[in-house]
Formats: sequence, C-alpha cells, structure tokens
Amino acid sequence: MTNSKFIGKFEEWKSGVKESKKITLVDDLTKSNVDRLGAMGDINFVLDKKHIKDDLLIVGGDNLFSGSLKGFIDFALKKNPDVTIGVYELKNIKDASKYGVVRINKKNRVIEFQEKPSNPRSPLVAMCLYFIPARQFDSINDYMKIRKGKSDATGKYIDWLKDKEDVYSFVFKGSWYDIGDHKYLSAAKKGFA
Repeated sequence: MTNSKFIGKFEEWKSGVKESKKITLVDDLTKSNVDRLGAMGDINFVLDKKHIKDDLLIVGGDNLFSGSLKGFIDFALKKNPDVTIGVYELKNIKDASKYGVVRINKKNRVIEFQEKPSNPRSPLVAMCLYFIPARQFDSINDYMKIRKGKSDATGKYIDWLKDKEDVYSFVFKGSWYDIGDHKYLSAAKKGFA
C-alpha cells in the first residue's frame, strides 16, 4: 500500500524483485498528507478495492526486527478468529510515550491500549504488526463508519476493538526498531550491519 506520490518508486523496486510469490502494489490515490486516508483508511480501502476474503498479515514498512514471523503467525492462528498484534518490550518505559502502549493480562489478551501517552503505564509497545482474520473485516468497516471515514491510527482501532472482542498480543524477543524515526534508523544500521 502506498500513495500516488510514491507508487512509481515501488513499481521500479518490484520490477527488480525475484520472488515466486505474487506482489501486489495498491495506490490509495492520495497525493499529500492533507488527503491521506491514514492506516485504518488504507486497510479499509484495500479490503474494498481488492475484495480480499483471506486473513490479513499487516507489517508496517517502518518496522525492522530480528525475530521470526513464524512464532507470531503460529500464535495468531491459534487465536483466530481474534485479532493478534505484535508487541515489543522496551528497556526504558519513558521511550514508550512515542508509541502505542499496550497492557496485557496473563493470557496475553490486550486489556489497555493508549496511543502515545505522556505517562506510559507499560513498557510494551505495538510494533505495527497485525494479524486480522477475515471474520474481523466487518468490524473494520463498522469502525470506519463510527469514525466517519476519517484517517486514523491503527492503535485507535485496536483500542476500540478490545472492548468488543478479545485482542491478543505476541511479545517479540530480539531487537526491534521503528526506522521511521531517524534516531532509531541510525541505531538499526549499527544493529543490523
């Protein structure tokens, strides 16, 4: 998923990829931050435009992590038809204020989700990694109607959904970087070099 401004760059990249799996690029038809759909708007756009009927694995493009997706997917499939999100435990709880902060119970069920709180109550942060079973697609549509189609962070959907249905978390081990932040991009370059 990208926008009209960058679709050409992704098409150029795709032409050089040697992959047996089909890669589909979707242009959300926006050209600037003013008209962008937001994360949930983009997900809803893809579901509608591509008529997707299969479960979704969503990985944010600014995620870089050393852990394998296999453990996450195995866990998520056991929790299907509920949504599962990837979370990471930060060493310094103060850094959590830059992210979606998650509190979970002993069964890894999400009991609280706060988007960028000034005083985080947990060192667990959402990684922009989501397994959304097809059964939950109606909830995305319902959520977008409540939000009146406004662009929205994925974490706000998770916060809304957790009060209606179980949402689970898988805690990743290893390293994780949000490379959308220049500070962490530099750290990631060192960590993965």
